[in-house]
Amino acid sequence: MSSTRWFGDGVVYLVLLAGSAFSLLPLIWLVRSSLMDMGQIFEMPPVWLPDPFRFSNFSEALTILPFGQYFVNTSIIVVFTMLGVIITCSISAYSFARMTWRGRDLIFGLLLSSMMLPYAVTLIPTFVGWSKLGLTNTFIPLIAPAWFGGGAFNIFLLRQFYLSIPRDLDEAAYVDGAGHWRIFLSIIVPLTKPALIVVGLFTFLASWNDFLGPLVYLNSESKYTLALGLQQFKGMYAAEWHLMMAAATVVLAPAIIVFFIGQKYFVEGITLTGIKA
Repeated sequence: MSSTRWFGDGVVYLVLLAGSAFSLLPLIWLVRSSLMDMGQIFEMPPVWLPDPFRFSNFSEALTILPFGQYFVNTSIIVVFTMLGVIITCSISAYSFARMTWRGRDLIFGLLLSSMMLPYAVTLIPTFVGWSKLGLTNTFIPLIAPAWFGGGAFNIFLLRQFYLSIPRDLDEAAYVDGAGHWRIFLSIIVPLTKPALIVVGLFTFLASWNDFLGPLVYLNSESKYTLALGLQQFKGMYAAEWHLMMAAATVVLAPAIIVFFIGQKYFVEGITLTGIKA
């Protein structure tokens, strides 16, 4: 490799490293603040290493409010939402990508056009509908929509992945007497593991961090999610920044862990989708 190539790669890596450090700065600030007392957080010049490390901030922050119940509520919503999205959007995407039926392209175009509607536009009529059914202050409005298609973007993402799979596999299965369900479950699903994991990651992050949905539909404190609990904590202890940072760190940690576990599949799935239009 020539010296020019080494120099060019070095510059690229330095730029990426600087960008990564800049992007991670808020996270680093959050974690270091969660391990400090109030006096250290706002010292100038900034103190980057806590002295001493106050791990007691976490236990104190998590016992002020029932964060254990909030965690259970959030987990219930996240798990059932992920199941609904993965199951229904994979079936819908298979229909759009591997089956031929009248009006398919028109309906797919209408489906994509729904992505242009902001969430706020449909919020009021959706709330009125759930209210008429008497299902507000339950988890159903937060979970049920995931079981009706799984979302336009997820369907589009999986459809692009399915289109990249050779149709020779389908034809060989047809010759052996397999129907669409057998082809979908035995051929398509095993080959689309990276894309399904990407959809699962997107769904997990969106559902775990969702604030507006629980705020609109949940009224009882016993049904609050972590996002609502964190907001309530902020209202009660606006000046206790070290405790606020500790609670925020705990709420953020599962999302970071899940992302790092699935990052390999995340990159692979995003790269492979869209190979064939």
